[in-house]
Amino acid sequence: MGVRVDGRLLHHLRFADDIVVIIPSISQAEHMLADFDDACGKIGLQLNLTKTMFMRNGWAPDAPFSFNGTTISECSSYVYLGREVNMMNDLASELGRRKRTAWGAYKSIEDVAKRTKNIRLRAHLFNTTVLPALTEASET
Repeated sequence: MGVRVDGRLLHHLRFADDIVVIIPSISQAEHMLADFDDACGKIGLQLNLTKTMFMRNGWAPDAPFSFNGTTISECSSYVYLGREVNMMNDLASELGRRKRTAWGAYKSIEDVAKRTKNIRLRAHLFNTTVLPALTEASET
């Protein structure tokens, strides 16, 4: 159960309130979700089923996924820690999203950048505003 990365078997990824679980079957996902919901209840937390989603690969059967009478929504991609993840490993949408974010960052400094003649200041504005937006969650 899980995915092998650099020789290690990963079966779940978690950060703050974003959790990714890698499971080979819907029945195991239902069981793990029940265990997780029980653990949350013990410490006063509640699983938000309206924000819970699942994604399946091409080998998984096309079956509905529900928990406690609530149908869990299926998604084809999601953003985890600033990076879009999809089953086709298609980077086009991720690159487009990064470009839009970088353009948005540029628009926030555009007036100042156009008014200043100081090249070093313009480079500094670009390096501290646009580049981080473009390269967030990339291994650069």
